[in-house]
Amino acid sequence: MFRGWAPIQGPTRFFTTFFFASPPSADQDYLTAHLSKFILMNFFWKIVQWILDKMKIIGAACLVGMMLLTCVDVVGRAFGHPIFGSVEIVGYMAILSVVMAMPYTHQVQGHIGVEIIVRLFSEKAQTIIDICTGITSLILFAIVSWRMTDYANTMKESGEVSMNLELPEYGIIYATAFCMLIFTLIIFRDILNNIRKLK
Repeated sequence: MFRGWAPIQGPTRFFTTFFFASPPSADQDYLTAHLSKFILMNFFWKIVQWILDKMKIIGAACLVGMMLLTCVDVVGRAFGHPIFGSVEIVGYMAILSVVMAMPYTHQVQGHIGVEIIVRLFSEKAQTIIDICTGITSLILFAIVSWRMTDYANTMKESGEVSMNLELPEYGIIYATAFCMLIFTLIIFRDILNNIRKLK
């Protein structure tokens, strides 16, 4: 079965060269090509999932930080020592807490959906509706991610900063665009899963 290490002629041919005694046939080439594609796609989605998990943590941290900063600022104002720029920081953390949580919320189906009529349909019809709404959402948030990136580039070139702390606002816009990109990928994955259900 194993005849040692043969010369490696590429990542897809290595599998067949190592595991098969004879030169790879057309069927074996087809098998290894699909196996390599599956491994790459699985690795890609694992990376996306890892990013999503980190975004969830960052969003939760921003939410807690926003609450603590607001409380400290209120107490400080009572003693005549408010936190300078607290309004801007709270605003930034509010944005990040929302956009960082959107992909995870979609993954766990935490968004509100009106299914009074849809739930009366068959499972296949519901899947088709999910695919249609998923494609619409995919297009929408892909456009949002693209336009947010373009807007961040414009803000960066203009050099515009926040009013009090003079922080570059394009950083938050870039982060929002990236979150929308991850959101778009999660929607795309759901569309693929729903298509598989129809087969």
